[in-house]
Amino acid sequence: MKNVISDVEDRLRAGDSKLTARRELVLKVLLENSDKHLSAEEVYNLVKRRAPEMGLATVYRALELFQEFDIIHAIDFGDGRKRYEFGSGKGKIHHHHHLICTKCGGITEVNEDLLEDLENRVSRQHHFTITDHQLKIFGICRQCTGK
Repeated sequence: MKNVISDVEDRLRAGDSKLTARRELVLKVLLENSDKHLSAEEVYNLVKRRAPEMGLATVYRALELFQEFDIIHAIDFGDGRKRYEFGSGKGKIHHHHHLICTKCGGITEVNEDLLEDLENRVSRQHHFTITDHQLKIFGICRQCTGK
């Protein structure tokens, strides 16, 4: 975790920003829950346990800043709420997709690039430089199917 925090601090400093104590707390909550796709409100509730004085607006500003520096990115899984996960970093290609259960709202990551062939074909045919893609597959998870 220390390495990630140090890397984030360096990236922010290079962009004339800094990692304040409050921003670091938001970052730590995201790191500790990196296996989840937290909404801003969920991040806020977790931060609030450690820093009751921190406001929701501060959490939103930290999330916006982290997005601006491609530390995290927001995804809408069809429920109208942005959820956050760590970005792939500048110049790197994002290679995972999401399965979203329409009953329980569960999210499962598929950690392989399912669209590489399609991306290459589209890029060649349309002379289009693809920088990223997202694939969201909606259905019913194993637990909900069994109910």
